[in-house]
Amino acid sequence: MFSSSMIKKTVFITAALLFCFASVLYAGVGGGIEAKETVDLVSLAKWTLVFLAGMGTIFGMGIAFAAKRFSVQIDPRVEKVKDHLAHAHCGACGYAGCEQYAEAVVNNPDVAPNLCIPAGAKGAEAVARITGKKAEAKEPIFARIMCQGGCSKSVKRFKYEGVQDCRAAILAGGGDKACRYGCLGYGTCSRVCPFGAITMTDDNLPYVDITKCTGCRKCEQACPTKVIEVLPASRQVLVTCHSKDKGADTRKNCEVGCIACGICVKVCPFDAPSVSNNLSRINIDKCRVCGLCVPKCPTKAITDFIPHRSKALVMDNCIGCQICAKVCPVSAASGELKKLHFIDKDRCIGCGICTAKCPVQAIDGTFNAAEVFAAAAAKKLTKVEAA
Repeated sequence: MFSSSMIKKTVFITAALLFCFASVLYAGVGGGIEAKETVDLVSLAKWTLVFLAGMGTIFGMGIAFAAKRFSVQIDPRVEKVKDHLAHAHCGACGYAGCEQYAEAVVNNPDVAPNLCIPAGAKGAEAVARITGKKAEAKEPIFARIMCQGGCSKSVKRFKYEGVQDCRAAILAGGGDKACRYGCLGYGTCSRVCPFGAITMTDDNLPYVDITKCTGCRKCEQACPTKVIEVLPASRQVLVTCHSKDKGADTRKNCEVGCIACGICVKVCPFDAPSVSNNLSRINIDKCRVCGLCVPKCPTKAITDFIPHRSKALVMDNCIGCQICAKVCPVSAASGELKKLHFIDKDRCIGCGICTAKCPVQAIDGTFNAAEVFAAAAAKKLTKVEAA
């Protein structure tokens, strides 16, 4: 659609060109035209105005016709949707910007109304109300730094003195770190984050504030060594290492790298970890976030993102079946058959295995992934509403 400013500019430029053209003709410049010693400015101005008026009318009619013929009708709901988006243009929704997502969610019935993660649940509900769609709750996603090898725990091959940017450093022979899979530590991810969710620690490692992180993946895309993964909030126990070097080489390069020893595979009661290509990975679909593998890892390559796990508590409806005592990996549960059992708080690690195995659901107080989901969603919602 042509705006009024575009029409004015077109008319002005046309007028200027025509004035120059008329001046040249009237002044007699050009082959075959008799030159005159004097120019009648009054007559020149008169004929120029007449010429401009005629041409301006023709151009104006042409522009008006084109504006009507090629005009694009904008659904008023698009503007209403845009008012409820975060206007961060972060790309977390999968579209280039907020305007593109607003148009897609209004015009395409298959586009969900809850894709603007920074707008939170409140924004999703507003978009759903405007578009007549249903907004379903989504599990929050966060950026996770899959490397613990800061300056104090890793080895460097040489001293890099170039541009302090990870993408620039990787061009210098693959980076200065001995581990080619590790974080280079020059803060590219913190600079590209549009929400200020990533800061650099004193050990030159990124730290992610999950109350600010929207999972927009800008940091993930910018990281040249791909040590950043955007994962669901419920994924709280992770092997924070990407090294595929052999165990002996990993030990030389980093103090906290995975050496593929397989201990985590042996201790996990749910068969969640597996080792391939000299690296252990935890299957999120099998993992119950018990954290048993965390203290067993000899290099501390497994990170538990849960700061505190509540202890198990046996309630009065316990039937004394002794299943909790059999499945407890740290022997914290005990009791006589058909009598109320007891949990040793000093031994209990809050893994939740006894809660899952209890046939009458008589054990409470242990951690579960749903709690992480709810807590993370509450933190994000509070942050968005405060903003």
